[in-house]
Amino acid sequence: MIGKLLLSNNMIIKHVKDVIQGKATVGQKRSSKWPTVRKHHLEAHPTCAVCGGDEVIEVHHIKPYHKNPELELDPNNLITLCESKSFGIVCHRAVGHLGYYKKTNINVVEDSAYWNKRLSNK
Repeated sequence: MIGKLLLSNNMIIKHVKDVIQGKATVGQKRSSKWPTVRKHHLEAHPTCAVCGGDEVIEVHHIKPYHKNPELELDPNNLITLCESKSFGIVCHRAVGHLGYYKKTNINVVEDSAYWNKRLSNK
């Protein structure tokens, strides 16, 4: 019971953060399946697609959830990005949102691969 309560509280806190950052609207509610889909995505893709980091990671929707709620659970619409400031940047904000959480980067997959290659070839 406590585990379910903590999960519910964590989902509420995450939603409030998403609303504040402009990544979701107040009325949007995540699917009850989202935690499981997120967990499976992170098991398959545990590191940031940009820097390879594994701290403070986020599952980013390629096509934004607030504009495409039907793609919320689509594994082909997900990419792992971090918030850990590796290499001096927040990959999720910089590459996933072009520096501003209310923006959308339609080329996030290609841009992540490009920067991953550049960062790997120091």
